[in-house]
Amino acid sequence: MRGRVEKMMKAIDEVVGLARIARLVLPLAVLTGLATAPLAQGLDFLRKTPESRAEVTLSFAPLVKAAAPAVVNVYASSKQEQAKNPFAGDPFFERFFGGLSQPERARNSVGSGVIIDKAGIVVTNHHVIEGMTEIKVALADRREFPAEVMLRDPKSDLAVLKLKAGETFVALELGNSDALEVGDIVLAIGNPFGVGQTVTQGIVSALARTHVGVTDYQFFIQTDAAINPGNSGGALVDMKGRVIGINTAIFSKSGGSHGIGFAIPANMVRAVLENAKAGGGVIRRPWFGASLQGVTAELAETLGLARPAGALVAEVVAGGPADKAGLRKLDVITTVDGNPIDDPDAFGFRFSTKIVGGKAKMAYLRNGKAQEVEVPLVVAPEMPPRKPVKIGGNTPFTGATLVNVSPAVKEDLSINGVDSGVAISEVENNSPADQVGFQKGDVIIAVNGQRIGDTEAMDKAARGRTYVWRVTFNRGGQSFTSVFGG
Repeated sequence: MRGRVEKMMKAIDEVVGLARIARLVLPLAVLTGLATAPLAQGLDFLRKTPESRAEVTLSFAPLVKAAAPAVVNVYASSKQEQAKNPFAGDPFFERFFGGLSQPERARNSVGSGVIIDKAGIVVTNHHVIEGMTEIKVALADRREFPAEVMLRDPKSDLAVLKLKAGETFVALELGNSDALEVGDIVLAIGNPFGVGQTVTQGIVSALARTHVGVTDYQFFIQTDAAINPGNSGGALVDMKGRVIGINTAIFSKSGGSHGIGFAIPANMVRAVLENAKAGGGVIRRPWFGASLQGVTAELAETLGLARPAGALVAEVVAGGPADKAGLRKLDVITTVDGNPIDDPDAFGFRFSTKIVGGKAKMAYLRNGKAQEVEVPLVVAPEMPPRKPVKIGGNTPFTGATLVNVSPAVKEDLSINGVDSGVAISEVENNSPADQVGFQKGDVIIAVNGQRIGDTEAMDKAARGRTYVWRVTFNRGGQSFTSVFGG
């Protein structure tokens, strides 16, 4: 009896041992292609002769070695004048308190970037270089080069730089982010916390993430590969060494990685890059000429939809591309060039990655019936011309630059719900306009009861003498009236 028990225990130990081996080896085997037979056929596949160094070492080292030279560090800086000291230059105060003239204050930013063209073209995040005047790029081999800005695109949080060097560089290929699937293995390469180039590994946790609040185009790749401050602008690389995303944000309450990182899809990067190579320093995106909203469960039931998905046409601009194509209010857009549209953010991403010229094919539902239409890809018109005016003097608008409202301005500043007035395109830091709370994208509709039709009228109104300023303005599609002291 005792001998039988011992044999049984030995058999159990062998089974447990095999299970442990399978649990440890199977994930690595799947990564390297060793797992070609199901477990039901036993563990004979573990005896397969390795066919490459990567299979022997079970390492991502060859992939990293090929990709890392193209991932760079971006160092940006600017100088800001300190507020003037009212006693600077006064001999009495300078005698007792020393020189009171204050030097310029330096601002610095550190991030990552990716060389995506052998000519030295680098893609990084716009927020890495925002407001910066001097930019340098450090390669993995520690060489440094000054860089100039080819294109800034705050709407996508991307920027394109050009290294000032007459040589060729190691560059990475842009992949097709639409081919990604949840569960794909990815590497994040960048410079977290400024400690030097670092590689982390994970999977694609989710696709088409919206409501992240980082850019105007909410359609992020989510990954559990560790992304930390300083990784911004770095590469999210697939298993073929292609850039499938630009790391841009983390979800964290502590400032460190919690396994939820977000990357801008490569297909958005490609669209911005093509605009940068076209020259001019501006991005030309197609204009749809209609406002959209999400489809709620109640709306879906009212419209006779099978599920609450798609982008509902809320308003159509007369004479715009959507109008000319035949789209109408309450149409529900379901696909753009075959790509499914679940909400307005998905539409915004898909449509904005199209290059001006040609047409985009859209499927939509009208009264529950499926239809198709082709929308021309054209830029928004600059009519009326912007005619910018910067307000000076002693007013609540001082320090703000205002422009005439046009379809192009509405696209640039993401303005909705207003077609007239003058829009604030810039607000100078610490200016009276900044201090009273005016923001970029606000539209001034009336001042002291007088309608403001253009920047000339706004400039005239701002020159008036008054003790009280009653201002009606639009922000985010809603109108407000505020009163400011003179």
